[in-house]
Amino acid sequence: MAAPFDRPRPDPAGPDRPGGRPPWPINPWGLVFALILVFTLRDLWVTATEVQPIPYSEFHQQLKDGKLEAIRIGSRTIEGELKNPTADGRKRIVTTRVDPALVRELEPFVEAHAVRYEGVLENTLLRDLLSWVVPALVIFGLWSLVAKRMAAQGGGLGGLGGMLSVGKSRARVHSETDITVRFDDVAGVDEAKAELRESVEFLKNPAAYGRLGARMPKGVLLVGPPGTGKTLLARAMAGEAGVPFFSITGSEFVEMFVGVGAARVRDLFEQARAAAPCIIFIDELDALGRARGIGPLSGGHDEKEQTLNQLLAEMDGFDASQGVVILAATNRPEVLDAALLRAGRFDRQVLVDRPDRRGRAEILRVHFQKVTLSPVVDADAVAALTPGFAGADLANLVNEAALLATRRGAAAVESRDFTAAVERIVAGLEKRQRVMSATERRTVAVHESGHALVAMLQPGSDPVHKISIIPRGIGALGYTMQRPTEDRYLATRSELQQRMAVLLGGRAAEQLVIGEISTGAADDLARVTDIARDMVTRYGMAEALGQVVFAGQQARFLPGNGDGSNGLLPAERPFSDATADAIDHAVRSLVDAAYAHASELLASRRELLDEMAGRLLDHETLDEAELAAIAARLRGATV
Repeated sequence: MAAPFDRPRPDPAGPDRPGGRPPWPINPWGLVFALILVFTLRDLWVTATEVQPIPYSEFHQQLKDGKLEAIRIGSRTIEGELKNPTADGRKRIVTTRVDPALVRELEPFVEAHAVRYEGVLENTLLRDLLSWVVPALVIFGLWSLVAKRMAAQGGGLGGLGGMLSVGKSRARVHSETDITVRFDDVAGVDEAKAELRESVEFLKNPAAYGRLGARMPKGVLLVGPPGTGKTLLARAMAGEAGVPFFSITGSEFVEMFVGVGAARVRDLFEQARAAAPCIIFIDELDALGRARGIGPLSGGHDEKEQTLNQLLAEMDGFDASQGVVILAATNRPEVLDAALLRAGRFDRQVLVDRPDRRGRAEILRVHFQKVTLSPVVDADAVAALTPGFAGADLANLVNEAALLATRRGAAAVESRDFTAAVERIVAGLEKRQRVMSATERRTVAVHESGHALVAMLQPGSDPVHKISIIPRGIGALGYTMQRPTEDRYLATRSELQQRMAVLLGGRAAEQLVIGEISTGAADDLARVTDIARDMVTRYGMAEALGQVVFAGQQARFLPGNGDGSNGLLPAERPFSDATADAIDHAVRSLVDAAYAHASELLASRRELLDEMAGRLLDHETLDEAELAAIAARLRGATV
């Protein structure tokens, strides 16, 4: 008994396949030749069948002589019937009309000099061709050109092209030979690859996986922040399975015409059934599958809702044994409709998260193969510089490092190029042309030295990698770069307090050394306030308020999408005014305590703070080696 996936597939070049189109049934040049031939034959026939005309003067003379029995006058000719036939047997004569007024003027000259005059009928064949055939050819040519363009953009349906293919699926179809990506080309997401590998094995050998009654999941939803490799994983799955791959984004289903989205969903699944076994990949599913009934203008006649309803119906209507696997990707799973996520539709949700340090090193090794690298560059060391980077960020990092090495004329990419690339990505482009006054430079140097020194004085803080007073980005006049030694997924209360103290170290240093504070701590204060408010309202770290959550917030999208927010949307306040006042006091207490702690640490090392600020003013940058020497002095003083 043959496996359900072994039935013959239709010819990929046939009219029932995407991109196939039946040939044009009529040769257009043959049609043009036929029209010219018809006009020519008509002219010859008219010429052969009409009576040979005589001059108008002869006709007029015969009329005077009384030889005509009857006259028939037309718009252009006059036909006369003779009383007696001519010698050659003609009974009828024809002449071309001449203006009667002109005849009266010519009669005296005709009688005096026997002048012969006649009307002339001009041949209008060429004029008829130019006035009828040529415009028809121009219109036909323009129509053919438009039809070809629309057919190339929107599919077949013969000569009508895209005009009738608006309901056709716009999925890009990749054959099994077109996809060269494999799971070995995807690094840093081992758990996600293991989940997808099972579906690949089911596509390759359905009988072995179905021997105990198991069925293949109908749909797999890839969830994760942007740039983590969801699309790459889907392509790698198709490459491993060796099956056709239908790729489309959620926004390509919806158009301004009502019903187009649902028609495209139907057509996509029809093509997938014809090409089974295959994989359908819908990227950015949230553009299509947003929860129904949200928003003031939503309703049953909304085009997006109709498209979603059709997708739900199609996912229910096909049998998983047909070998059609649906993959989808989104970074906003919480806005998806609950009907999409139920069992029987998207049976599995696979998290494709940002890689850890080991995963980042594996990803870097993949991208290192594309550039000329110095032998001393260590992927683990570069991975340690990039906490929180996704796969796309790491690819951009390698490219930026290669550009920096090329710009300075190096033979290979070195470690310092990666350090400079990290700084450029995280802090922004250097603004060396931004000239600051001596007072501003000193304030910035004291501020950044305060951050670095507070971080060095607190045990357990992330090591300081570099500090600089070179302006970067849009508004950064300086920066302090800390490099975590390991990936962290939890934070204790003391660690959060240390982070707050480091952030407030710049403001405390300004107050201690200069005696006046500046606007340079605006971003630091915002981040400190966010940490303190989360400690009070989300983490239950305020003793006065107890182990209670007061946030009252709902997830909007995956946190950490690079927008600087915590991914939460404020909801209605679920507590009283007295509790809100207590929360404000608790937040203020945490911030004040962190500021006092930072001020105390800096006051105890005032000489070192002045020394670090002086070095920054002289060199503009303190690198890792200089900071390590300062840290060793601090450890010696502590011991």
